[in-house]
Amino acid sequence: MDLVKNVIPNLQIEIKEDEIQNGALEILKVIRPNWNEKLITFKLLTDGITNKLVACKPEGVEEQETVLVRIYGNKTDLIIDRKAETRNIILLNKAGIAPNLYATFKNGLAYRFLPGNTLTCETVKDPVIYRLVAKQMALLHKIKPDEESDSPFIWNKLRKFLDLVPEVFCDPEKHRRYLKDFVPKSKLEEEVKQLREVVEKLNSPIVFAHNDLLLGNVIHNEKENKVTFIDYEYAALNYQAFDIANHFNEFVGISEDLDYDTKFPNKEFQQSWIRTYLTEFNGTEPTNKEVETLYVNVSKCTLLSHLFWGVWALVQAEYSSINFDYIGYGAMRLNEYFKRKDIFLRLNSPS
Repeated sequence: MDLVKNVIPNLQIEIKEDEIQNGALEILKVIRPNWNEKLITFKLLTDGITNKLVACKPEGVEEQETVLVRIYGNKTDLIIDRKAETRNIILLNKAGIAPNLYATFKNGLAYRFLPGNTLTCETVKDPVIYRLVAKQMALLHKIKPDEESDSPFIWNKLRKFLDLVPEVFCDPEKHRRYLKDFVPKSKLEEEVKQLREVVEKLNSPIVFAHNDLLLGNVIHNEKENKVTFIDYEYAALNYQAFDIANHFNEFVGISEDLDYDTKFPNKEFQQSWIRTYLTEFNGTEPTNKEVETLYVNVSKCTLLSHLFWGVWALVQAEYSSINFDYIGYGAMRLNEYFKRKDIFLRLNSPS
């Protein structure tokens, strides 16, 4: 049975990027037929650098009734398996982890609004909040999806990204900056090969991972003292250490001026976070050795995270229509990779 087809309406509607409000209204006519369309307000949320998001609700209706309509970015189907994303959301919603999915359409999703605030570079380090995040990630990692393979998704996805990086960018200015600020693609491929040898020796558990836990993908509901993860575009089986490392890398936020020197969490913070995570994941208090071992694994996967999103940014620079400096972002991620590479690779797990 096709879970997606039988449970969630799949609407044959495509929303054009220059007609988002009209397109969202067509979706709402199907999933909220009782709403008075003359009273519906639309608010474009602009945090995303992959997709566009609009919040919809009639005037006078409670905030929790808001419907979010997410329109996929241009050509993102080249790098994201949309059917898998929908299956993931349904699976995780049943587990009480993801928001309700109301419908899919040709180039997007409609789902339940979650009251709360996305995290910031400051709140992500709040002792109450980071412990909630660590516990929620542990719960996510304990979910067992119906997968035929137990291989981490990261290597095939990285290979696909590398294949999509153009030899010559359509925009001459982007190509000029690419030649100036990036190592050749052959060098990136060699770095991936070398790092794979390192990461595979870590024996990090393969878990169901979010893989994109940036600050905007964590909703903190202070009233209910809980956090919820959203946007499962990249969710898949992957290394436990990668998901944690990737989250730590996102502490600096998403901008064209990433400050890893001051915003990246230090060792003391990471180990406290990891201790909370392991307590929830294993159901027992971890030993200092277990905490240190995962810390070392996370540090090495920090490099993999930089490589992954650095190459991803090159693909987005060529295909995305969203106004964001992907070339600049990718250059900073890869610069951080080379800057930290020797430091992190020298770390050894306790014997």
